[in-house]
Amino acid sequence: MSDNLSPDEAFRSLMEGLRTTIPGVTVLFGFLLALPFQSDFGEIAAVDRFTYGLAFLSTAVAAVLLIAPSVHQRVRGLMTGMRRRSGEHVRVAVMLAVAGTISFLLGIVASTYLVASVRLGSAGAGVVLAVMAGLAGWSWFYLPLVTFRKWPANQPSGD
Repeated sequence: MSDNLSPDEAFRSLMEGLRTTIPGVTVLFGFLLALPFQSDFGEIAAVDRFTYGLAFLSTAVAAVLLIAPSVHQRVRGLMTGMRRRSGEHVRVAVMLAVAGTISFLLGIVASTYLVASVRLGSAGAGVVLAVMAGLAGWSWFYLPLVTFRKWPANQPSGD
């Protein structure tokens, strides 16, 4: 949480970010919900069924975790009238969002592997898996945790 934001401002900022992530989770989850009802789904290999289960469950977990801060906002604020008293509320919401993002990453990678396995075979799917996991790990975690930390503190931010 930024030192110059109040807990309410930081929470609103987090919620704005989640509004761009949740639709992606929803679309992937919808695709995964419909997939077993396709006529030839039963013909996929056992490893692909396992991969489907992993993708489905991790995407469902991602949806629950990423939606949780919004539910907290309604339960805490609207139902109880309790005010957000500290940054601890924001830290919990951020932890849920990070856990949901990691689960969503697993869902994306597993779904991509599944499609590549059916279309390209296991070797091609392995390459696709490595590329997707590497790309997401680099762009979602390495850049903000490692690269941005190396930048000088006096550099103007884009915020």
